Amino acid sequence: MKPRHLIPLSWAFMLATLNAQAAEPAKPAPPPPALEWHDVTQWGVEGRAWPEMERKRWFDRFPAAAEGKVTPMVWNLSHDSAGMMVQFKTDASAIWAHYVLRSERIAMPHMPATGVSGVDLYARDEHGKWRWVNVTKPDKKEVNQVIQADLLPGLREYAAYLPLYNGVESLEIGVSKGAKFEGLPPREKPIVFYGTSITHGACASRPGMVHTAILGRRFDRPVLNIGFSGNGRMDAAVGELLCKVDAAVYVIDCSPNMGPADVRQKCPVLVKMLRAARPQTPIVLVEDRRMTNSWIRPEREKFHTENHAALHECFEALKKEGVGKLYYIPGDHMLGDDAEGATDGSHPSDLGFMRQSDAFEPVLREALGK
Repeated sequence: MKPRHLIPLSWAFMLATLNAQAAEPAKPAPPPPALEWHDVTQWGVEGRAWPEMERKRWFDRFPAAAEGKVTPMVWNLSHDSAGMMVQFKTDASAIWAHYVLRSERIAMPHMPATGVSGVDLYARDEHGKWRWVNVTKPDKKEVNQVIQADLLPGLREYAAYLPLYNGVESLEIGVSKGAKFEGLPPREKPIVFYGTSITHGACASRPGMVHTAILGRRFDRPVLNIGFSGNGRMDAAVGELLCKVDAAVYVIDCSPNMGPADVRQKCPVLVKMLRAARPQTPIVLVEDRRMTNSWIRPEREKFHTENHAALHECFEALKKEGVGKLYYIPGDHMLGDDAEGATDGSHPSDLGFMRQSDAFEPVLREALGK
């Protein structure tokens, strides 16, 4: 029979071993490599319109003159850097990001820190196609991380998307000393998206996975993201600012934050304002997507149907009045038909954003004359 005292002795031996291991001094972290840092404000970011107008923060989406004209909620949300993207060329074997966030809210319950506060890196491959590289994993306001090391040798073009639901106070790109580096200035004539939290980026896992960014890569064009969570309502004050942008196309996707009566009242006003300021710029009206669980929620399904009808009435009436270069994207199948395209029923997941991009692309291609 096994002696009982051997059992506690074995535990004592294991505890002593663990304590000895715990007492060992931690190995020091390897020193960071010698880097050269490049401040992106020195050559500019895309998705930052009205550069000639003064800003309270460099990375704000709206200029200071918008305060007091747009609603307080829109003004507050305009501090988020959603849609901003910086381009550069380098032959560095590793790329770092050092940035300071505006808010300590790094993540949200339904959206990860990589999407809310991450910097998302893409590169052009040997065929000129944009492909994902990596994203930062922020856990505090000041982020200093290698985005990706051990990169394939060669000089190539990179694009880094800024946080979706946080603001940025400063951003530098770091490469090893001696590496070639060239900041690429922002391109002109963006695709302008004016919309709701979906346009803003909820609930993409990374900034590069919003449909606005996906479509920017597909068309190889700059993008201006004017999405405001819960506050995309076809406001005239926002329209006045959009009129000042030399856009390739305006995409109006505000229906999810509006009811049928508001759509009928505000849509014609906004479209005519844009058309008066930019007679040749295409305008695309987008129906509200159907929530992925509306199939089992009769009142929500009825609301979507009525909202769609209101926007389509505006579209047909505007065409009859002679408003040209007007296009329309239906919303019934935007997130798919299997109820799997959203994080919370309302906001697309990465799968939903890919499907939404597929729904937008042919209409935008026609509007852009591609």
